[in-house]
Amino acid sequence: MSKIVYRKSRALTAAPLTYCPGCTHGIIHKLVAEALEEFGIERAIGVASVGCSVFSYNFFNCDMQQAAHGRACAVATGIKRVRPEAIVFTYQGDGDLASIGIAETIHAANRGENITVVFVNNAIYGMTGGQMAPTTLIGQKTTTSPFGRNEIDHGLPIKIAEIFAQIPKAAYIARVSVYNPPTVRTAKAAVKKALTYQTEKKGFTLIEFLSSCPINWGMTPIAALKWIEEKMTEYYPLGVFKDIGDYHD
Repeated sequence: MSKIVYRKSRALTAAPLTYCPGCTHGIIHKLVAEALEEFGIERAIGVASVGCSVFSYNFFNCDMQQAAHGRACAVATGIKRVRPEAIVFTYQGDGDLASIGIAETIHAANRGENITVVFVNNAIYGMTGGQMAPTTLIGQKTTTSPFGRNEIDHGLPIKIAEIFAQIPKAAYIARVSVYNPPTVRTAKAAVKKALTYQTEKKGFTLIEFLSSCPINWGMTPIAALKWIEEKMTEYYPLGVFKDIGDYHD
C-alpha cells in the first residue's frame, strides 16, 4: 500500500505558476500557503499588490483582494477591521512596498494594525523591465542604472526590516531568504510566527524575503541564488529585528 509523503498545500490553487524560471516567488508562495493551511484556509484573506506579485490572487486558495499600487496595507487594514477574526496578509514586492507604498505600510505599522506583510525584496523592478528599485544594491546594474547604482546620485538601498523594527507597535519583524534548504526552513518558521502573533492580536508583523530575479539580473537561476547568499545578505543581513513576544515553535 502506497503512502503519501508529500502533497501540494491545499492553500494553493491548481493553477500552474507563471513566474519566470528560477524566480523564488514560487517557493515563497509554498511557505506562506503551508502556514495558512495550519491556521485554516477558510480564515485567510490575502491582498495582492501591483508588480510580479499581482498574480498571487491566482495561486492562493483563499479569498484575495487586489489593491491599487502601493495600497495593500491600507486595503488590509479595512479588511481586518471589518473581519477581525480573519487571517489577513499582504503579498508585496519591493517596488510596491518600499517605493510607492512605503507611507501606507509605515502608517499601518505605526497604528499597530493586526496584519501580516509578506515583503519580497529582489532588489529590482521585475514586472516592468528591470528598473532600479529602492532596494537595488550599490553598483548593481539595471535598465535605469546601466553603470550601476551609486550613492551620490541615488542614495543608499533602503533597509525595510531595520526601519520597521524601530516602530513601537511593530510586533515581529524578520528578514529571511530561500536560497538553500536551511534558509527555507527558517523562513517557514518566521511566517508561522508572524501569523501566530496576528492570531494573538499582538500587532503588526512583517517578513522580508530576499528573493531572486534571474531574468532581469541576467543570471542563471543557480547563479542568482548564489548572488543572494553572497551579495544581498552582505547588505541585507538575515535575522529577527524585532520580536515582542515569547512564542516558541
